[in-house]
Amino acid sequence: MKPVLLPVTAPLLSRTGWAAFLVALIVVCAVAPLLNLWVSAGSVFHLSDYGVGLVGRIMCYAICALAMDLIWGFSGILSLGHGLFFALGGYVMGMYLMRQIGEDGNYKSNLPDFMVFLDWKTLPWHWTFSDSFVATLFLILAVPGLVAFVFGYFAFRSRIKGVYFSIITQAMTFAAMLLFFRNETGFGGNNGFTDFKRILEIPIATPGMRMTLFVLTGITLLGFFLMARWLINSKFGRVLQAVRDAETRVMFSGYNPLGYKLTIWTISAMMCGVAGALYVPQVGIINPSEMSPANSIEIAIWAAVGGRATLIGPILGAFIVSGAKSWLTVAYPEFWLYFLGALFIGVTLFLPDGVVGLAKRIWSWRGAPAARQSTDSGAKP
Repeated sequence: MKPVLLPVTAPLLSRTGWAAFLVALIVVCAVAPLLNLWVSAGSVFHLSDYGVGLVGRIMCYAICALAMDLIWGFSGILSLGHGLFFALGGYVMGMYLMRQIGEDGNYKSNLPDFMVFLDWKTLPWHWTFSDSFVATLFLILAVPGLVAFVFGYFAFRSRIKGVYFSIITQAMTFAAMLLFFRNETGFGGNNGFTDFKRILEIPIATPGMRMTLFVLTGITLLGFFLMARWLINSKFGRVLQAVRDAETRVMFSGYNPLGYKLTIWTISAMMCGVAGALYVPQVGIINPSEMSPANSIEIAIWAAVGGRATLIGPILGAFIVSGAKSWLTVAYPEFWLYFLGALFIGVTLFLPDGVVGLAKRIWSWRGAPAARQSTDSGAKP
């Protein structure tokens, strides 16, 4: 009787992958702080505060793109509502930052300025733990995760999938945006939260804190990348990909897709919540516009442009699209939305595998002549 061979677990990263990972870690933790804090502003190698803020924001976007890849690229679940989870994490952090202002606000009150303006006397119940940093860290994960779990449970149990699922996720996000625009909800209405002063009693506008947030964002992005690689290489990840390719066959094989889809959906939402929490102190504001349907669609565009089901592709897509947006909105603001739409259509039609797929095809084209030459030179006359 022949022994049964179990499938060999793929390594987390190849040797080249670990080298690239270490280079990225060194750039985030050492090179960027050195260029920003120690190199003089007049030097060509100086990294400006604007550059630090821009790259920090894009890294937050990259976390969202990575979260989108887990559910869309590897699970076949296209969400057009992940901007909601990003904003929920941002609002939780914003509530803590508003409490940190204390009596330094315009009205010299322990209540946030917008509450004093609306003649509120006490904090709403959902602000109870907003003065605790530990509770805030927990709620950054718990609030988006709970909302995603409840929504996903009913949606997946009802076998909603495809374009119908995408539509209801966008409807959910739009409904939440309208809710947060209302002043009586206690989230600042259309102005949201801003004018942050400090975090953990440390002034938030100092170069040191700005760089600390940058480094934390970079480490979080790299950590989530490793976690995503581990998930996809595990048995859990293989079942997810099977559900993506043939959900009915997976059910006939004895697996219940509900648990797998709900788990990855919740994890993805929590990742977006963390990204939103890192984003808010770096940009200095959070308002309901972060929940706009266009923002959620843009997250999907990052994943599509970079290349779905590659993990590294959506990260590159976030940098490419967001970098282009930062330049085009200044140079050609009236053409930015046209460019975004043309980019999404062009990638769908001509680059279905995204930038990473194009790079792989170019690499194979370059390697094919070399392989043929090697074969020809080794052939016998």
